Amino acid sequence: MQSHFLDFETPIAEIEAQLVELKRLKESGEPVDREIERLTRQSQEKTEAIFSNLDPWKVTQLSRHPQRPYTLDYVEYLLTDVEFLSGDRCFSDDPALVGGVGRFEDKPILFLGHQKGRDLKEKVARNFGMPKPEGYRKALRLMRLAATFRLPILSFIDTPGAYPGLDAEKHNQSEAIARNLEVLAQLPVPIICCVIGEGGSGGALAIGVGDRLLMLQYSIYSVISPEGCASILWKSVSKASEAAATLGLTAERVLDLGLADEIIPEPLGGAHRDVPVTMKAVRASLAKHLSALLAKSADDLVAERLNRLMHFGVYTN
Repeated sequence: MQSHFLDFETPIAEIEAQLVELKRLKESGEPVDREIERLTRQSQEKTEAIFSNLDPWKVTQLSRHPQRPYTLDYVEYLLTDVEFLSGDRCFSDDPALVGGVGRFEDKPILFLGHQKGRDLKEKVARNFGMPKPEGYRKALRLMRLAATFRLPILSFIDTPGAYPGLDAEKHNQSEAIARNLEVLAQLPVPIICCVIGEGGSGGALAIGVGDRLLMLQYSIYSVISPEGCASILWKSVSKASEAAATLGLTAERVLDLGLADEIIPEPLGGAHRDVPVTMKAVRASLAKHLSALLAKSADDLVAERLNRLMHFGVYTN
């Protein structure tokens, strides 16, 4: 797959284009090894310089990178014996939210996650990762299934938000999200939520209440998208970068606020630059937290989760 570079990565893209051309010349026998080594070092240095000083808007762009690993990529890399489960048993299935059962580190688990599309056809089919009420009701059905069979839940968050269309409102989107929040708060099983891309508003929160919240280094979590915030406050989407800086949506800021439990480091340039390294880091983090949570009783899990939720938003001077 050809690398996709964001606007602020243009200097890196220019060097990489030169490297591609030089490697073609090398295949034809041209003595260009020294120049390839020089440009490789230059690309590394330029990448380190750019990524050492990313503002919240650039992090937002990275969280949405079209080549970033999605939920199904994590399912493929991290889980075995996977069986997907579909349908909400009320209306229909929603491809924007996937779920099922499998094994993680040889332990049976249930997984949930938002799924965006790679090409235009899949993006449309999965509604660009924006679930409708039937998606959240499917998740609710699976949550209750996890409680019945005492299966820990791994939740992968990556959505711009819940679908805001008329049909979603007709099917009671807000009730579907609120019901999930209520049930998640009381489930007697370990719940680990991991923000792998963008965590937008109630659309993310509907599968985001748990015992641990992990965030990838270049992921975001916010009550509203920067564009939505800019449209409300400044009446202009052009202020999205300013809104991103104001919202405090980066993993570092969410961790500072005490809302996240861990930031999972990404490879230089983002998770898409080295997917196996990203998966290794996510696996290690999930395994560590799952092991700790499995040692707790169901009563302790619920009590600690409720105590955690009740302390959100409490500050000391």
